[in-house]
Amino acid sequence: MYKRILVPIDGSVTANRGLEEAIRLAAGLQATLVLLHVVNEQPAVLETTSAVAFDETRRQMLKDGDRLLGDASLWALDAGVASEAVLKELIGGRVADTIVAEATRTACDLIVMGTHGRRGMSRLVLGSDAELVVRESPVPVMLVRRPPSEASSD
Repeated sequence: MYKRILVPIDGSVTANRGLEEAIRLAAGLQATLVLLHVVNEQPAVLETTSAVAFDETRRQMLKDGDRLLGDASLWALDAGVASEAVLKELIGGRVADTIVAEATRTACDLIVMGTHGRRGMSRLVLGSDAELVVRESPVPVMLVRRPPSEASSD
């Protein structure tokens, strides 16, 4: 069935629910997880900060991404699941495109990701990476919503 599962993570409650589900699935299928964290360097950050401040912010974002991937790798290891960690830097462009490209590059046959399940104006204003991934992915996508009781945690 599924041998390689891409799991985009960002440290949010929603992403952690996706990771939790992916670990459960991978354990049952003896699949490998490809853990992905995308550092999204918004051009607005560059425009509003000095080059020195931007460089320090960028370094901190990469360091935080490494830590996040390390924690997720340990979580998978504790469950007996093999994993690989991928840290990507995005300067311009969409996170969803990076996720889809990484699924192809790493030969994943499933993407499991958390979704906020936003509707109405918040979806229009904030967009939906999950929706874009579903629309553009060449492989199946499993979206995991967090329980309603955790809705105000992110």
